[in-house]
Amino acid sequence: MQRRKFIATALGAGILAGVSRGAIMTPSPPGGLIGPDRFSDRIKPITAGERAARVEKARRLMREAEIDMLLIEGGATMRYFSNVRWGRSERTFLMALPSDGEAWFVAPKFEESRAIEQVGAAPLYTWEEDESPFALVARVASDRGLAVATIGLEETVRYFIAEGIGTALGSARIVNGTTVTAECRGVKSDAELSLMQVANDITAEVFTHAVTTLRPGMTEAELAKTISRKFSEFGVGGGALVLFGKASAHPHGLEAEHTLGEGDIVLIDGGCSAGDYQSDVTRTTVFGTPTDRMKTIFDIVLRAQSTALRAARPGVSAESIDAAARKVITDAGFGPGWVTASGWRDTNGSTS
Repeated sequence: MQRRKFIATALGAGILAGVSRGAIMTPSPPGGLIGPDRFSDRIKPITAGERAARVEKARRLMREAEIDMLLIEGGATMRYFSNVRWGRSERTFLMALPSDGEAWFVAPKFEESRAIEQVGAAPLYTWEEDESPFALVARVASDRGLAVATIGLEETVRYFIAEGIGTALGSARIVNGTTVTAECRGVKSDAELSLMQVANDITAEVFTHAVTTLRPGMTEAELAKTISRKFSEFGVGGGALVLFGKASAHPHGLEAEHTLGEGDIVLIDGGCSAGDYQSDVTRTTVFGTPTDRMKTIFDIVLRAQSTALRAARPGVSAESIDAAARKVITDAGFGPGWVTASGWRDTNGSTS
């Protein structure tokens, strides 16, 4: 296969396959690379109305699961339901979402002003440094008729908080709240899909630009910095893991810093956040001319990926989609037990 045809095929599949020194060998969009201005108006924040609908869905699911209240720590799930952004520390900050009634929050007293900025008109209860936040949760829950109740914990709640809540609410039944949170967050709305799409589009553009900057002697760190700067030009936070040469054969690289040389594989793995929705994209290219071996392996991976995409449809398990992709790889001679050129034997089914 000619190098140009190989690159065009790879890019048609959404994968960078080869670059010349300093220039990506693929047609650019009219006028060159797409500029940041093309994306800014596509990043539309999730509306208050959509968040309210999420809460109502959660309440319905809670009633179906016979969960009286859901407790949520700061993080993605709290943002999903309330848009409250709170980092985790040793001091407990919680959102309580009853199956009936308004949501309320518990915060450290010394953070009260900042918490009020976040929670708005929602009830906020604070605890002093010499008080127990879990006793406060128990007292408020009791005042709201939930002393004897089933309490669901959002799946990332830390153990010391789960233990404290269980002890303070001794008459309550503590259960995993994943049945509620996963059902809500796992099904994306049109607005969410749009933000995920723009995050991926920005990432594709940034990675395309990054490849044009490759040069002999460049370090992995230098390319990673270029990518981070480019994401900032698009008005989003983002970055990437960059691996050159033999480091690209390892899932998260090696400790030593590598410099770019002719014929090296270049792996870029990263993404950005657009309106709180992230992209996570991996692209592999070659600096110079890919060898026949590289082309063969690339083709196997491309066929496995294409097979998986064709297998993916509503009602199909993730396991069966994975199996469809693995079959292509196994049939090509890279299944469990294959031996690498260095003599390493894969015994766990990994096809990395």
